[in-house]
Parts: sequence; C-alpha cells; structure tokens
Amino acid sequence: MKKSLQIGSAFIGIVVGAGFVSGQEILLFFTSYGYLGIAGSILATVLLAFFGMSLTQLGSRLQTTSHQKVIYHICGPYLGFVIDMVITCLLFGITMIMFAGAGVVFEEQFGISALIGSLIMAIITIISVMLGVQKVIGLIGAITPFLLVIVLIIAAYSVIHYDTSVDFKTVSAGTPPPVSHWGVGAFLYVSYNIAAGVSMITVIAGTVKNQKVAGWGGMFGGLGLGLLILLINISMLTQIDSIGNTSMPMITIANNMHPIIGFLMAIILIGMIYNTAVAMLYAFSARIIKPGKTSFKAFTIFSGVFAFFASSLGFVYLIGTIYPVTGYLGILLIGAILISWFTYRRKVY
Repeated sequence: MKKSLQIGSAFIGIVVGAGFVSGQEILLFFTSYGYLGIAGSILATVLLAFFGMSLTQLGSRLQTTSHQKVIYHICGPYLGFVIDMVITCLLFGITMIMFAGAGVVFEEQFGISALIGSLIMAIITIISVMLGVQKVIGLIGAITPFLLVIVLIIAAYSVIHYDTSVDFKTVSAGTPPPVSHWGVGAFLYVSYNIAAGVSMITVIAGTVKNQKVAGWGGMFGGLGLGLLILLINISMLTQIDSIGNTSMPMITIANNMHPIIGFLMAIILIGMIYNTAVAMLYAFSARIIKPGKTSFKAFTIFSGVFAFFASSLGFVYLIGTIYPVTGYLGILLIGAILISWFTYRRKVY
C-alpha cells in the first residue's frame, strides 16, 4: 500500500504541472461548461484512474526504463515508431514550457526577471534528474499532499463565499469551451494529460515488479488528479465572476483570500512546474541515453541547457504550439492502450 501511494503521488506530481499549471486548463475544459463541467470532472476522474492503472500495469509488466518499450508493445513497430518519436519530441517541448512557465510565475508573483526565474528552474531540474529515478520519484511525490491541502482550503473558501446570484451558464459563457460537448472536452483533457505523462509514468512503474501494486498506484494517482480537477473546477465556478479574465485563476482566488495564501499558492505552483519539468527531462534523457551510463548526466545537462534557451520563445507561444499536438497524439495512445488492456485481459482470463 505504501508503494502504491508513492506511485500515485508521483503520478499526480508528473501530470499536475502540465495539466494544472495556470488553472486556465481547468477553466477551459471544465469550468467553461458551467455546472455541466462538474459532470465532466467526474468523467475525467474515471478515465484518469483507468488509464493510470493500465499504464502502470504495463510499465511494471514490461519492466521498462523508458517509454519506448511500452509504446512499441501497444502500438506495433510502425505506428509505434511514429508515436515514439513524437512523444520524445513532446517530452523536450514540455520541458521548455515548464522553464518558460516558471519564468512567468517568478516575474508576476515575486518581481524576479522571467529569464532569471527560468534559469533557476533549469538548474534545479537538471540537478534533480542527475540524482537518479528513485530519488526523482520521492521528489516528485513530496509536494502532492501540500497541493491537495491548499486546494481543499481554496475550494472550501470559494464555496462558503459563493454569490448565489451568479448564474453558472451565463457567466461561464465568457470563456468559450474548446468543443461543444462537455464529455468530449473532458476526454480531450484526459487525452492530453496521458500523452504528456505516459513516459515517466511507465518508467516509475518499471521500478515495481508487482503489477497489482503498480496498478493500484496508477488508480490512486488518477483518482487524486480527478479530485483536484473537481475541487479546482468548483472553486472557479463559484468565483467565476472574479477570475474569468485572469491568467492564473487559482492564484487570483488565493490572493483574494489573503496575501499569505496567495504566496503559498505561488510557491506550490512553482513546485508543480518543477515536478513536471523533472519528470519530462528525465524521461527525455532516459529515452536517448540509458540511465546509469556516464554519458547520461552529460546529455541531461546539454538537454536542460538547450531547453532553457529554447524557453525564451515564450510561455504562451509554446503552449499554443505544443499542447494541441499533444492532445491529438493522446487520442491515438488512448485507443492503443484500450486495445492492449482488453487483449491482455482475454489472454489472462
């Protein structure tokens, strides 16, 4: 159970930076649908729990050290090659986005130059990756309980101070949803997050020999992510009139509560970005150079430095360019994971 909870916490830590980094993602894929976004949150919870369980079981069964083995196993040699290459590029792309995002937070919340903020994140990410995967798992999972606690506090505050005169449908219409149906929006959100997290999730599961332990860890992680989605969605629904046009909605709500809460939320936001940056850079380096080789650390340093310079393209530009590709890739992955899961179940039972 302890190992499963550790895997679950790491799963949350991997995905949360890319999927929750500003709050805009939840606002777009859930809150923009009004009260129907709550149904979308529940659907996303079920899907994340299932796919988290499936991926961790696969990683454990194949004892993988990079996403390559898993992707080829579920997609075959031809489609697998294409998806493998795209995922590898996406890992590096998301690393760039996290460095750029850290710069934005440092500049907007603490008055530190975005360039310096990105540099700080790049340095601590490179050092963390060089520590090795077991230590990385511990670092990634460590912040998760703090995130859950502060989101619970913000959600409770938001509900207590909810203005009952606010109409969910009318107000949330100011943020147009990505697709017309809330269920499709939830599916696309899950698709994007699975594509972003598949590499490191399977690497972590590959350190566990017991498939059941790994599977429970993936399920716990998916349920935890779903709880965060639901709580953040409720927070923003009840405060939609004050955060509709802000770049970082959750920090806005936290600042409205108290400056100290806003400061803590900003610190946790940086931690979330750090979690994802470490996961993405490790997975990218592990795909190119096998961990344990002397060249692994050198390649990690080179990749991290290059990602830092590339992050100067800008946070908004990078998200708008890289994230849509990730979402489409996720649809292919989800289909392949489903086929693989049902095929394996038929063989076993």
